This record gives sequence, structure tokens and C-alpha cells, in this order.
Amino acid sequence: MLEGGGSVTIATTRPETMLGDTALAVHPGDERYAHLHGRRVVLPIQNKFLPVVTDERVERDFGTGAVKVTPAHDPVDFELGKKHGLEQVIVIDGEGRMTEAAGPDFAGLDRFAARAKVVERLRELGALVKIEDHDHAVGHCYRCKSVIEPHLSWQWFVRIKPLADEAIRVVEDGRIEFIPGNWAKTYFEWMYNIHDWCISRQLWWGHRIPAWYCRDCGRILVAMEAPEKCDKCGGPLDQDEDVLDTWFSSGLWPFGTLGWPDETDDLRTFYPTDLMSTGFDIIFFWVARMIMLGLKFRGEIPFRHVFINGLVRDLKRRKMSKSEGNIIDPLEMIDKYGTDALRFTLAALAVPGMDLALSEERTAGYQAFANKIWNASRFVLMNLKSERPEIREEELTLADRWIRSRLCAVTAQLDASLTEYKFYEAADLIYHFVWHEFCDWYIEFAKVGLREGRATTEAVLADALDRILRLLHPFMPFITEEIWQHLPGAGKSIVVAPYPKAEPAWRDEAAEKTIALVQAVIAETRTIRSGNRIPPKDKLRLFVRTAGPEETAALESQSAPVRTLAGLSSLEFVAALPADEGLLKGVAGPFEIGLVPDKPADPGAERDRLQKELAKLDAEAAKIERKLENADFVAKAPAAVVEENRARLGDLRARREKLGQNLARLSPAA
Repeated sequence: MLEGGGSVTIATTRPETMLGDTALAVHPGDERYAHLHGRRVVLPIQNKFLPVVTDERVERDFGTGAVKVTPAHDPVDFELGKKHGLEQVIVIDGEGRMTEAAGPDFAGLDRFAARAKVVERLRELGALVKIEDHDHAVGHCYRCKSVIEPHLSWQWFVRIKPLADEAIRVVEDGRIEFIPGNWAKTYFEWMYNIHDWCISRQLWWGHRIPAWYCRDCGRILVAMEAPEKCDKCGGPLDQDEDVLDTWFSSGLWPFGTLGWPDETDDLRTFYPTDLMSTGFDIIFFWVARMIMLGLKFRGEIPFRHVFINGLVRDLKRRKMSKSEGNIIDPLEMIDKYGTDALRFTLAALAVPGMDLALSEERTAGYQAFANKIWNASRFVLMNLKSERPEIREEELTLADRWIRSRLCAVTAQLDASLTEYKFYEAADLIYHFVWHEFCDWYIEFAKVGLREGRATTEAVLADALDRILRLLHPFMPFITEEIWQHLPGAGKSIVVAPYPKAEPAWRDEAAEKTIALVQAVIAETRTIRSGNRIPPKDKLRLFVRTAGPEETAALESQSAPVRTLAGLSSLEFVAALPADEGLLKGVAGPFEIGLVPDKPADPGAERDRLQKELAKLDAEAAKIERKLENADFVAKAPAAVVEENRARLGDLRARREKLGQNLARLSPAA
């Protein structure tokens, strides 16, 4: 009701807080309420006069455009009340019950009971216009689900702007770098709009607020050590029951764990550190606190890099949470798949700044990877003597030179990826190298050398496994330690063994090119065998149509391992493949090949095989074409990567043309 007659309608979702209202607010530009400026209204339940204030924070289009102001029970109203000097009346206590200030008819009632009684009283007074359903966000405790009531209370605050200004400066000038860099924007958004920090928490555990209150004179003492009595009147003291905000305590972590405030050797050695890895959701709550407190108490930044990892989510991209019930228990995953498989899964999914969708299927896949490492290591260890033989450079086979060259390249790439915190890229590199190059190819090549009694091949096997285990150790520490301890000459622990460095002298492009030709012929021969259900034990003739003289000579020099690994009785180089309709044809790199089956091939099965292979080629080529048509990729990707994709596309197109010709010859019309 208006003083002097008339009324104003307001809307509220919390009628019980009307008992603590101390003003009515309208937007200064809202012409509907221009006549109210400077006047007073009467709160009908209490017959209490409230001033009308104008404030630009009032939303004209929300509700009626006129809002009640309850400074003690709403954070926005609290700020508005401070600006206009409004009284702060606490009508709901910490137990959710109405206080004496709510009036004798409501004091002691639960807030929800008071809500119903206020609505009924408004109805009796004829002051209730209507009740309607309304969706709005109400804060709930994530544990007990109780409604959280904003409540004015005395708390301890830290004046934060002086600390924040310096913390902003060290990120702006590059002393602290965020990875990925875009998260610095999130940091700045928080820091430039920072408010004083409430460090009081009403919890049962934590560091107690170091403040004491004198029972006699009311003096407040803040001290490093607990005082025995009041330094003013000598009266007894009670310590504040609140504890420090968790993030205040956590903010001390970079130096609090190193013996601070004492100047310990650990503190001098390890502060500041290099890297802080954490989630984006606590950039302000933790990272900013550590920076501010580190600068304040140590006069130095706490770390140089902040790596922002993604949140672990479920397959529906929901944040994993105990309260949601969608958490994957890491202990259960470890029991089921092993610690190393889980660690590798997380590393492989850790794209900087992006959330990762964790699944059991992915972890099961990396459990298979761990088994692959174990089985490959067993083979190597079974073929090693008590002492490692010496590697004699002059006795290295082409395959030995190739694996050492690939080890050099992968070690350098891995080092670059880890330096840039691209853990997902590093995991992918070591995974494909170990599985597809060392296990699938080099071990097969080495078997030939071992059968021939080559001690240098044995030595290269041992050295390669040693380096692979050390490269893998950060990702899979347990299996690598266990295997490494069985290597001849292993040291105390792989943990303290030096991390491998690339050996530039090992790079051998000629060996890599030749082995690529060998792999192409063997792989294509195996594909033809599989597609035509030819048992691996059947030794067959293979014709290879010659290509360039260098490539042909390189492949001819490796005829023996090709025959062995492709299951051939003979390998014949010809200027043109025999015009034999029963020949099973394929394309291997620059070569066309023809496999002679023991019995006539089924043309229909061969057509199906070629059509499937062409479909795979088309899909891969389309993927690369889309990438190369993307202007951003061509402009931003390293030139070597772009060129590699173009070369790959050219190879695919050439291979497709040759396979298409072979398919045309098999078509019924032909």
C-alpha cells in the first residue's frame, strides 16, 4: 500500500522474507513508477513504512518491475542495501527458523511454515493478487539436498584487490603461462572483477580462523600463536569457531608442503616449481589463490606453467560426480583392467583444455596394449643371453638400421609433444610405434636374424626394448618397471634411469624407404591371401612388376625376408604381370603384384575383395581431401604436415587407379 492511498503490486518467490523487507525498488527510467520516487509504501503484514528507492539494477521486464528489498537474505539486495543505506533485518536464523525480528506471530516457525502463514495473512488482508507456478533456480546442498537460504552473518574477509593486481601482472607479462593460452582469458575475467574474499567457513574440519574474542571486554585478537589471555584486560579468550576457506588453505600448497614458514632446503630447492596441472573449473578457486598467496608470502610466482586438463565425463558428456551416480570408480577399473591401462587411457584422451569421455571399452583396448608389450618383451627376453651382446655397426641388417632410425624419430617427436604438454599426442605416438612398428614388424624381421645367429640383431632387440620401456614409463610405470628389471644390465630402477634422447646418427632415410617397400609388398600379399582364404602355410609364387630402378633394386635386395614373411616359394620380378586370369593381383606402393594360387581363384571373391579395398581407399582419400580443402588447416598446420598429406593423397589416387584397372579386368563384361 502507498502512504496516502493506492497500492503497488510486487512479485516474490519467497513470501516469508517480506518480514525482513526494508525498501521497495524500481528502475529510475520506468515511467510506470515515476510517481513513487521519494515516497513511502506500507508493508501490509507489519504496517511498516518502507522507502521507495530507484536503482538501475532493477529489471523492468521481470515480474511487475517493482521489487521488494531484503538486504539480510539476498546477495543482490545486500549490495543494493549498502548503496542506499538500508537497514539489514535478519528474520531467518542459521537453523532455517524465523527470528524475533520477524514478529511475535512468526518467531520460531520453520521458514516454510512461515511462508504458508504469510500467504494466508496476505489473503486475509485482501493483499494477495494471485499465486502462479514459476520455474526458478534454488540453491541446494549437494549432499543433503536441503534448500540453501542466503543469510547475513559476520564473516572474515581478505581485501583482495592488492593481491589480485600483482597476480594479474605476472600472467600479463608472461611469467606465468596458461596452456592452452585461451584459459588466461577466463583467469582475467575472474581477476578483473574480483570481490573481497570471504575466508570464513562453517565446517567441522579445517584450519581454525586465528582470531580470539575476549569474554570480558570484547576485544578481538588475531595472532600467529594462540594467546593465553586478553592483552588488554587479561580476560579469558574464545577462539573463533569458523575454519579457513578450503581454497585459502589449498592456496598455501606450493610452499606450505615444503616446510614454510621455515626456510628449509626443500623450500629453497623446489619453490617455485615448473608446472601446475589442474581443471578449468578451479582456475579462480585454486590457481588464482596459489598465485596470490605465493606472491604475498614468498615474493615469487609459485609455478611457471598452468596446464589446464579437461574434466572426466561419462559417455553422455556429463561431469562425473558421486552425487549424480555416474562415476566410474578408478579402483574398480584398476582391478578389472590394470593401473597402467587406466593411466594410458587418461593420457591418450588428455587433449589440452578439452573434457574427456571415459569409457570401459577404451580402457579395455589399452589393456590389450599392455598385453602386447608383455608378450613382445617375453619374446625378447627369451632370446637374450645373461649379458647383452655388443652392437656392431658393420653387422646391422636393414631392419636393424630401420628400427633404430624410427626410434630416433619417435624419441624426438615424443620429446617435443611432452615439452608442449600434448600428452594425447605423445601417447598416440608411442602406442603406434610400439604396436605397429616394433611388435608387428621389427620382431618379425628380427626372428629371421635370430635364426641366422646374428648377435647384433639380438643386441638391437635388447636396446630397442630398453629404450621403449623408458619412453613408456611415464604412461605405464608398473609394467615397464617389472619388465625392465629383467633386462640384462638393468640398474636400480627405471624411475631413475635417464629418459632416452634421440640419436641423430641413427637416422637412415634409405632404410626407412626400403622397409616401407618391403612392408607394402608383404602387407598386400597377406591381404590377398586373407581375402581369398589361402592358409599362411601355403607357399606360393609372387610376381612383382618392376617400378623405378632404385625402388626395384631396393626391394630385390630384401627378397629373402619378403619370401619368409609373406609365405612365398619364390619372388619373381617381371616387366609385366603374366596374362593369367587366375593371377590374384594387388598394388603395393609403386609395384603391381600378382599371386599365383594353388587352385584357380574365385573371380567373384576377388572382385569383392578389390571392391572393399577400393572403398577403403576412397574413404581415406576423401578424408584427406576435406582436410586439404580446409583453408585453416593449410594455413596453420606445419608445412611438412600439409606436404605429407598431399603426398599421401597422391599415393592413394595412384593405388586406386591400378586397383580399378585390375577390377575392370575381372568384371563380367570384360
